[in-house]
Amino acid sequence: MPQRKTNPDPPSKKTSWPFNFLVFFVIVPVSAALVLYQLDSFDPAPLPVHELVGPVATSPKRNERLLHGSELVGVGSLLAPEDVAYDSKSGLIYTGCMDGWIKRVTVNESATESLVENWVNTGGRPLGLAHGLNNQVIVADADKGLLSISEEGKVEVLTDEAEGVKFKLTDCVDIATDGIIYFTDASHKYSLKHFAFDILEGKPNGRLMSYDPTTKQTKVLLHDLYFANGIAVSPDQSYLIFCETTMRRCRKYHLQGRNKGSVDKFIDRLPGMPDNIRYDGEGLYWIALVTEITPFWNLAVRHPFIRKVLAIMDRYVGRPQTEKNSGVFAVDLEGKPVAHYYDPGLSLLSTGIKIGNHLYCGSVVYPYIIRLNLEQHPAQPTS
Repeated sequence: MPQRKTNPDPPSKKTSWPFNFLVFFVIVPVSAALVLYQLDSFDPAPLPVHELVGPVATSPKRNERLLHGSELVGVGSLLAPEDVAYDSKSGLIYTGCMDGWIKRVTVNESATESLVENWVNTGGRPLGLAHGLNNQVIVADADKGLLSISEEGKVEVLTDEAEGVKFKLTDCVDIATDGIIYFTDASHKYSLKHFAFDILEGKPNGRLMSYDPTTKQTKVLLHDLYFANGIAVSPDQSYLIFCETTMRRCRKYHLQGRNKGSVDKFIDRLPGMPDNIRYDGEGLYWIALVTEITPFWNLAVRHPFIRKVLAIMDRYVGRPQTEKNSGVFAVDLEGKPVAHYYDPGLSLLSTGIKIGNHLYCGSVVYPYIIRLNLEQHPAQPTS
């Protein structure tokens, strides 16, 4: 009797499982990512790395625990208070919040007893603030442009374009004693919602501008800035300082004299990415650093493809949050570092201003203003 033929054993599940895993969890996602990378139109540019390489600016004094001993002002009532402006006449602090409100804060001895008042809603996103010569508040509104708000709360758009190009991200503002308003448009390409793309793209889309309230004329003073940010007119009115976030530097633009219109170095290679800059009336500029510079970011600066990957992640799945050691860097009138206040638990501080014996810090994430008593918690000499 002939023997019955037996079918070979079916493939073992143990053999097919690793292959299926490889296909569905490795090959398919990697292939999709490569296709997405090729098809995505985001086109980052090489940055001038030679201007970023070198010794990082360091301060002779530090407070590495800014949060230790600090107080919180307006908890829950101040949603992302990006900038802080102080009116010495009334003793009020003004700050712009992410819900469109410019709020007035009466600061008491105890931070928890501070009073917060909804003053004016711009209908946009108020960022930089400055007090005008006629008791008005000048606002750099990311969405609306350069605004003037009267004492009665009437909002007027002063300007929202220059040279036929609309402002995309009106950022910071300061006013000279002659009434000329100086301000920045961080990017003429990306709005505040997509500001990270401007930094990742590495192209100079920012502008420094002036507005004359008498002639109502807007002038572009400088083009091609790398995320033009904070601005502060010097105490003698001969120059202003402006920050370029992507390049980690602040530069000096001459307003008077034989160097009028020219640009000089003020401070390079900051230990973090600068946002607002404030002069305290006592010989120091206070520069907010939104985050420290990490080894990974130093790598991304050198390689555009890494920045493209980060941009794609930001667009589709969310960019990893790596910001830390945010703080405030104080320098003298020559740009020489004096003190550095920061904390590993802080990220995205956007402004620091010294009022009396306290340092007040705003941010784009926290629902309060941070206040630190500088006499009780001073920066200490580094060893």
